[in-house]
Amino acid sequence: MPGVERYEFLVIGSGEAGKHLTWNMAQAGHRTAVVERKYIGGSCPNIACLPSKNVIRSAKANWFARHGAEYGIQTGPVFTDMKGVLNRKRKMVEGEVHFHLERFKATGAELIRGEAQFVAPKTVEVQLNEGGKRTVKGDRVFLDLGSRSTIPDIAGLAAVRPMTHVETLDLDCLPEHLIVLGGGYVGLELAQALRRFGAAVTVIERGPQLAAAEDPDVAQALLENFASEGIEVLLDTRVHEVGGLSGQKVRVVAENGHGQQKIEGTDLLVATGRTPNTQGIGLEIAGIELDARGYIKVNERLETTAPGVCAMGDCAGSPQFTHVAFDDFRVVRDNLSGGNRTTRDRLVPFCMFTDPELARVGLNETEAKRRGIAYRLAKMPMAGVLRAVTLGETRGFVKMLVDAESDRILGFTAFGAEGSEMMAAVQTAMLGGLPYTVLRDAIFTHPTAAEGLVYLLASIPAKALQQPA
Repeated sequence: MPGVERYEFLVIGSGEAGKHLTWNMAQAGHRTAVVERKYIGGSCPNIACLPSKNVIRSAKANWFARHGAEYGIQTGPVFTDMKGVLNRKRKMVEGEVHFHLERFKATGAELIRGEAQFVAPKTVEVQLNEGGKRTVKGDRVFLDLGSRSTIPDIAGLAAVRPMTHVETLDLDCLPEHLIVLGGGYVGLELAQALRRFGAAVTVIERGPQLAAAEDPDVAQALLENFASEGIEVLLDTRVHEVGGLSGQKVRVVAENGHGQQKIEGTDLLVATGRTPNTQGIGLEIAGIELDARGYIKVNERLETTAPGVCAMGDCAGSPQFTHVAFDDFRVVRDNLSGGNRTTRDRLVPFCMFTDPELARVGLNETEAKRRGIAYRLAKMPMAGVLRAVTLGETRGFVKMLVDAESDRILGFTAFGAEGSEMMAAVQTAMLGGLPYTVLRDAIFTHPTAAEGLVYLLASIPAKALQQPA
């Protein structure tokens, strides 16, 4: 094929896994290129993790200002300057993009700005953003294609031009009434943030609880927390039709156990899941197969059905977290140098950054029961964590599951202030195969969130006595 540029390593997509692999291989002296159509560094620093947490922090500052009297601080009238919120977020994003561009230069990797389309195995034609085309081939190819917000097939929804998290994080004026479709991570984080800025908010969830994968007590605590902040939540509610135009006036026709109802608002946010970016780029030409859900088929080494091609991150069906994508990079990197690293049995933590935050690692009660795993349970309100008491933020609780017949930690959930920091300590113990008693008997700094583990684990029920044979 004439005019083909050849690289040892060709990466499609500069997200978490793709950029680290690009930097690593280029720095090791390999001729390496990465193709990126839009977001330098991927979704996380541009439109997802970091920007959303930046905006959530602004919402927390608003909350502090409104609750200053509880801390002995007197303030005047509080209002939200959404342009200021947006400018703060943009400044952070611009800094991240600059860092990434400098890193590509420093490692010697070539960043190709454009959209890739496979035209042959391991070969893509890139429609350059500035115009023109390049045909590029890699001896080894790595796909980090990412995912996008799913727009469900609901009558009238597309015509309403709803927001996803991308547009919501770019708001420069406050919605009067935001309607959120979906009670998962994205929907709940942004619903609470916009409510704290001053918008009326209604969350519509088709399932019986918020945070569908969590235990009922966690979902109920989330629901009560949202109600205390004036957020309306409609559960077991199916949306039949949507009309209007988001940003002006929207109407949602929904139905639940109370019958059919119309919810009217000014803005609509859709947060009902993710769709992999695997269509329309010629994967079939390259011999790369998809699974029934549209994700790239990979084995536990993240190798695709095409020789010499790996896939990483969201597009490979990995749990959709930046920290998992980073581990995908490590799996591929280590195997390239002769290792035998896999994705099998990974202990994946997560945190939903509502306020208070929800953090979990390992099994919860629902999963343990479904799998028939007997456990002992310790549960304690956050009021028993002295760090939370000093912060004046005692909403929520923590709980741990321990194996019924051994002292092995099965899982940990925290819904409370600094819960993710407690989770990190538990995860470290789980990775090391340590019994829960090591945490129970540890000397943690006072008063820290981790110290609460000592009091929580003091209440673990004793193991059942073994009956003589």
